[in-house]
Amino acid sequence: MSDDIPTDVIAETENYVAWRSQEPDGETVFHIELGAVTLHFFKEEWQEFLSLAKLVSEPTSE
Repeated sequence: MSDDIPTDVIAETENYVAWRSQEPDGETVFHIELGAVTLHFFKEEWQEFLSLAKLVSEPTSE
């Protein structure tokens, strides 16, 4: 996370972290660090990702 751009941690586990940054142009960007991979989402993409995560976490009948 950069010291030049305001950030705050949304959630954190032992191995992963989700955080958001307020970019200089006013855009909020959401980030998920998964080991060596970091995913970056604009607000609309973040909302879609959360919808996907909710679907994945719902029990399925098998």
